Amino acid sequence: MRHYEIVFIVHPDQSEQVPGMIERYTKIVTDGNGTVHRCEDWGRRQLAYPINKIHKAHYVMMNIECTDKELDELTSIFRYNDAVLRNLVIKRDGPITEETDLYKAELADKAEKESRARRESERAAAAAQEETKVAEASESTAPEQESAESDKPEAAESTDETEA
Repeated sequence: MRHYEIVFIVHPDQSEQVPGMIERYTKIVTDGNGTVHRCEDWGRRQLAYPINKIHKAHYVMMNIECTDKELDELTSIFRYNDAVLRNLVIKRDGPITEETDLYKAELADKAEKESRARRESERAAAAAQEETKVAEASESTAPEQESAESDKPEAAESTDETEA
């Protein structure tokens, strides 16, 4: 069996179907006693040049070990699947299992976005808690202020009586 690196680009309107496509292609390889060493879903990215007036597409990269029969089946599926805009198959010397720099950067961006969203939600929760504390504090001091204000008019009335 030989090692191959496969990259295929999927039409952006078919992005929801990419996980199913990956599963189907992985099944083809594993049914033929092959192995998938690495499978990376790079997501929707800008194309270097428009393909059929499309500027963005969904990228997927797989490193597999399979026979020529499975490889021919995969390439024919790519050729006749309208959702696959382009594909590239490269013969490799051995299995490549480490993640690509592009995929690592994408994972780091995703983790950063999640942590940023978590921090924002924590800030919003803390602000909401602070607002409720302030509201409760103002409600508890409001009766005291009312009683103090009610004392003031009486005092003002008493001064009016003394002046007259």
